[in-house]
Amino acid sequence: MRMRLWRGIGAILVLLSFAISALAHHSFVAEFDGSKKFSVKGKLTRLQWTNPHVFIFVDVTDDSGQVTTYQFASGPPSTLHVAGVRQSDFKVGDTVQVTGAPAKDGTKHLGWLQMIKYSDGHVFVYRNASE
Repeated sequence: MRMRLWRGIGAILVLLSFAISALAHHSFVAEFDGSKKFSVKGKLTRLQWTNPHVFIFVDVTDDSGQVTTYQFASGPPSTLHVAGVRQSDFKVGDTVQVTGAPAKDGTKHLGWLQMIKYSDGHVFVYRNASE
């Protein structure tokens, strides 16, 4: 009887640890507005191919010559890999056009990657289950 009690307590603790981990991770709908889009065209300046999110950075130069850096997040490298995208597809220095969902908190120059058009003309549309 005592052994059953300890097994039950152990199972509850394991389930609670999973629940806490799930709550700690943010979601697309909590951070980005999927009902809106914005698009920028500029030079791909940096790529962070890391878990839990890949980030790309695009420098956009306005008519006055001022450069603004935009940051776009996406899912993890494994998700992009399954979709057929490789780290080598992102060439720093290339001109790209990126469409994304803006941040809900009003953070300017931050978005969730939805589409990228590369300088050679091919396009990758990123969709995930959270959108």
